[in-house]
Amino acid sequence: MDLVYLLPAFMFLALAALLFSGFPVAWVLGGVGIGFGFIGMYYDVFEFIYFFNVISRIWGTAAENLILVAVPMFIFMGTMLERSGVANDLLHCLQVLLRRTPGGLALSVTIMGTIMAATTGIIGASVVMMTLLALPVMLERGYHVPLATGTIAASGTLGILIPPSIMLVIMADLLSISVGTLFLAAIFPGLLLAGLYLVYIYARAYFNPGLAPPLPDSMGPESRYELWIMVGRSFVPPILLIVFVLGSIFAGWATPTEAAGVGALGALLLAVMNRKLNYRVLKDVLIRSALTIGMIFGIFLGATCFSYVYRVLGGDDVVHNLIMNIGLGDWGLLFLMMGMVFVLGFFFDWIEITLIVLPLFSPIMRAMDFGTHIPYSVDIVPWITILLAVNLQTSFLTPPFGFALFYMKGVAPPQVKMQQIYRGIIPFVTLQLIGLGFVIGFPQLALWLPHSLLD
Repeated sequence: MDLVYLLPAFMFLALAALLFSGFPVAWVLGGVGIGFGFIGMYYDVFEFIYFFNVISRIWGTAAENLILVAVPMFIFMGTMLERSGVANDLLHCLQVLLRRTPGGLALSVTIMGTIMAATTGIIGASVVMMTLLALPVMLERGYHVPLATGTIAASGTLGILIPPSIMLVIMADLLSISVGTLFLAAIFPGLLLAGLYLVYIYARAYFNPGLAPPLPDSMGPESRYELWIMVGRSFVPPILLIVFVLGSIFAGWATPTEAAGVGALGALLLAVMNRKLNYRVLKDVLIRSALTIGMIFGIFLGATCFSYVYRVLGGDDVVHNLIMNIGLGDWGLLFLMMGMVFVLGFFFDWIEITLIVLPLFSPIMRAMDFGTHIPYSVDIVPWITILLAVNLQTSFLTPPFGFALFYMKGVAPPQVKMQQIYRGIIPFVTLQLIGLGFVIGFPQLALWLPHSLLD
């Protein structure tokens, strides 16, 4: 009986071990779920017919879920913007506008990362794109390598938090809360992180100009008229796309799925305006989008199988009873959750952490009460969810398995060493934790906007 009680713990140990094996995550999740289903049958706590429930759950949670239709279209939108040259033109425009500012090139990269975050949540594409576009230029200008790599990696991961974030769509679905509410709640925390990055970069470049040499004044158009033409062509279109996509959601004119369709169409139109839309580009965008979508939904299927078997074996009760019996109180439980997610981020991707851990936290989150610390009479689940989202952003940067670091290393010039990349992300991970502390200490950062616009 004791061994049966420990089966959920053994499931997690098996999952942790096999994730390091190199097998695709989707197959590991599904395989562990099926394997422990058979082990449960041996101990008479699971029946073979239960496996048929997995199929209905997959259909109901992924295949039939209209909200998740937004994910493929947001992925297509981001991939098309990358391949159509919109991002390249945007970076050049920002460099020209900030050429006289200390750390102007690094600030341009951060601002571009923030803007691109509001058009796509594909972290791998964002980091690779900005590494290819900006890192050679930063190295040529004599930038401090850790500062350059840290700036690109951190700003490239903002897309996981700033709407329209794929992660927030999935989180909202798992917790059965409004996607629009989460999008609104994430705006200020996302901009807070971007602001912390900008202040840090400016301060370092101001007090130590040798780390970030300025760009030449001769860079860019010679006349003010040409400058405004460049801004109109390179800066305004992606901003308008963001306004149309997010504005339609926040104003209640469109659902996230409909807004994602608008974004996909807008990305196509921008590609046409840039004269970059042809058969080869469209085929490449469709293939890359399909591969990314297949990876995400494959993990969805595997995680559904894993979580169902885990619950049937009593895993939810084990975790809930364990945490509730520790006697930490609501604040202690909140910091325990944050600590668990931060540590898991060293080893796992946000998709695995979200799909495996979030369903376990859901009943605990709904039972929490922070009294007068919450300034409004609102559901606190969106606030805690945003805290988890800010925390999960660190999973892209923390070694040994920070995926953004490997994306960068794969396309960075040979002279950029992995040790320099690791050194570069340390200040930015610290800034992310500071940002997390701000959102914990001031819930208004996440709750004010949805409370003001939705109530």
